[in-house]
Amino acid sequence: MKTAGPIGVFDSGYGGLTILKEFVQLLPQYDYLYLGDNARAPYGNRSFETVYEYTKECVNFLFSNGCKLVILACNTASAKALRTIQQKDLPLMQENLRVLGVIRPTTEIVGNYTKSQKVGIFATTGTVLSQSYVVEIQKFFPAIEVTQEACPMWVPLVENNEFNKPGADYFVKKHIDSLLSKQPDIDTIILGCTHYPLLVDKIKSYLPKSITLLAQGQLVAQSLSDYLTRHPEIEIQCSKNGTQKYLTTDDAENFNKQASIFIGASVNSTPINLPD
Repeated sequence: MKTAGPIGVFDSGYGGLTILKEFVQLLPQYDYLYLGDNARAPYGNRSFETVYEYTKECVNFLFSNGCKLVILACNTASAKALRTIQQKDLPLMQENLRVLGVIRPTTEIVGNYTKSQKVGIFATTGTVLSQSYVVEIQKFFPAIEVTQEACPMWVPLVENNEFNKPGADYFVKKHIDSLLSKQPDIDTIILGCTHYPLLVDKIKSYLPKSITLLAQGQLVAQSLSDYLTRHPEIEIQCSKNGTQKYLTTDDAENFNKQASIFIGASVNSTPINLPD
């Protein structure tokens, strides 16, 4: 039997750690290998081709380090690279390697929450421009009207540890007001960026109580659990020692400091160089 390996979790930066945190909480028995491509972050303002190439390099690195299943815990990578990797690259690789994203697990259940059939998306500019949420939601729920709002300042607020400070209020309220002015009948909003869960308390303080706010972490974790149940041939290739390891393409000391904000615990990472 082939050697089992950790579940790979990839993000261009730190936001994917909010996804990893939920994986560990729901599925603590598995081993996880997290890779942050911090040296080339952010991905949000890069072209589709560049995001695809960067994401493919990182996915291949995780495969080469024993991962058989890799989660793109990054909305930009999921929007701009996942489909191409699944359709173009995986068929050329060894059998039973899989790459999954974080957009579909949210979009395929959003219809269970909205009564008005009006859904809002808060996301980065790159994710909004990709139209990925609009396309995916309409695959599952053609009647739902999707309204998007790009929030370019929200990621810097989180990464600079300003998300709980008064300066964040202006940018949070600004984008809530903007989204609801475009479509006042929205009753469900998806946080389409893995950084945004750290802003949940502030967002809720300005959001009407009638609106349901969906963060990705728990939904993606539940989707992964379901996937592993439905695909025992993949599940058996995932090692189970309850460990988490962290890799970064940038400075480890800085990664550890930033990552602790997202994980809520101390992190000890290893710096790596991606193959040319």
